[in-house]
Amino acid sequence: MSRSIRNTSSLSFAVAVVALLGGAHSPASAQTALSGDQIVQTMGSAARAAPPGLTAALIRQAVQQHMIDNPGMPITWKPLELLNNLAQIDVQIQFALNSAIIRPESYSTIGSMADALHHPVLGGYKFVVTGNTDTTGNRKDNLALSQARADAVVEALTTTFSVDPARVEAVGLGQEALEDVKNPKNPINRRVQLINIGKYLPGK
Repeated sequence: MSRSIRNTSSLSFAVAVVALLGGAHSPASAQTALSGDQIVQTMGSAARAAPPGLTAALIRQAVQQHMIDNPGMPITWKPLELLNNLAQIDVQIQFALNSAIIRPESYSTIGSMADALHHPVLGGYKFVVTGNTDTTGNRKDNLALSQARADAVVEALTTTFSVDPARVEAVGLGQEALEDVKNPKNPINRRVQLINIGKYLPGK
């Protein structure tokens, strides 16, 4: 059974620390404040469970295979399990309609993400930024849009906020990892995730 905890942090962005990615998630009933330090601790602790060699390329391959293996309606799909149990935070980034253009009001949120990535506790880890959509529109188009949006967030992190580009990559998940499987058009499914994929080994 998936579990999620939805909170608003002192870094001024809404997050969800999710135990499982890709299964059916129940909306959390309680909201409490998470400090920036708590977010850093969460992102660091579960990273120890990351399998060796997990990369953005492997995640993309898993997404493509998930699309092949799961035709039909989302309620019938098997979960995308590759990212289970990794430290992950859901971040609400606002984009222009059907576009990868980040709305100006979301740059403070991306700055808060960058603050966490610059924290010494997380300095030895690599991350993926994933884009997610709901099921409105074409499945392949949604995958492309989610990749473009993840790319835009990574570009902002690595240029405007000086995050090392060797430590963060973009992956589009499209509609393959819905937050609310029973209501696939629910706007909650449109989100960006920051996921810790394990130790950063320079040059690898």
